[in-house]
Amino acid sequence: MSNRSVTAGVALAGVMAHCGGSPVRAVEYLVGAIASAPAAPEPYAALAELWRERRSELKEGLEGDGSLSTVPAQAYFLFLDGDMDDAVMTLGSVTGVRPDVAWGAAPWFGDAGLLGAVSAQALAEACLRTLDYGRVLDSDETRERFAPWFHAIDVVSERSPVPESLASMARLPRACGRHELSFALCDRADAVDRVMWTEVTRAGTWRAMGDLDQAATAFARALALEPDNWSLHLDLADLRAEQGDFAAAVSHAEQGLAHAPDEVSPRAAHAAYRARLTGSSDNLRNLIAVAPQLTNTSYRDLLIDYACAGPGLPGALVAEARRTRRHAG
Repeated sequence: MSNRSVTAGVALAGVMAHCGGSPVRAVEYLVGAIASAPAAPEPYAALAELWRERRSELKEGLEGDGSLSTVPAQAYFLFLDGDMDDAVMTLGSVTGVRPDVAWGAAPWFGDAGLLGAVSAQALAEACLRTLDYGRVLDSDETRERFAPWFHAIDVVSERSPVPESLASMARLPRACGRHELSFALCDRADAVDRVMWTEVTRAGTWRAMGDLDQAATAFARALALEPDNWSLHLDLADLRAEQGDFAAAVSHAEQGLAHAPDEVSPRAAHAAYRARLTGSSDNLRNLIAVAPQLTNTSYRDLLIDYACAGPGLPGALVAEARRTRRHAG
């Protein structure tokens, strides 16, 4: 037995004694230690020893346990078993819940074996999971914590440049304010093949930087690749509305509606932007009728605000629309 194994065993013995011999409680204790110092190797060594000695008990005790007190250890166990894709995706889920902890500093996450084996698709999904909870990530502290993620993205995107996956990966550095890395990933994707999702990601990055004209140009390139995509027409309609060009917003909403007449979002957007442009009471009534079907409440409220600013709309109808804003859904 190596000195490292002996050290891990002694450490584990102390943890087990502290936790009354329960392997699940030991996992929770060690995850607490990881959260305090994610880069420290000792908790991982103890977890590896625990996984070797009490695997069957842990599998039974952790089955279905999605709590933050155990999932970081489960990610590491997946890594120990060679399941690199699930290990990385699981760490992405943990990071999404608690991005204030540098989970990516775990020694195993930067392991060359992992970075050489994890698929681009799995890393892309992991990056998206870090964004699931809408946390604000654009700060120097967060960028420092996410440095191992940026390294993983660079290595895997260079090794396996799958355009759709690179476009998804690029959303994480964008959220962290690393716009240059987001654009670089889009360029790397284009070097392999031009796909719609890359232009959508590029548009989102320009939008995050406040350059709406460049964002519109990128969305137009996306539409050139998939002209029948109603969602892209809606993206452009929303962007033009943000710029105050409601004639263009109506035009793009109409085109989206032509491709998807039964979709609620383009129906609502078309009604809202026409009401804003023309002061049409009928369009505002149409918006009031479909608003409760919009699941994205912030988008619903934005459309109602746009529509209610239409010229010459009756005050009673505007008041009804604003009540819908408060109570729909």
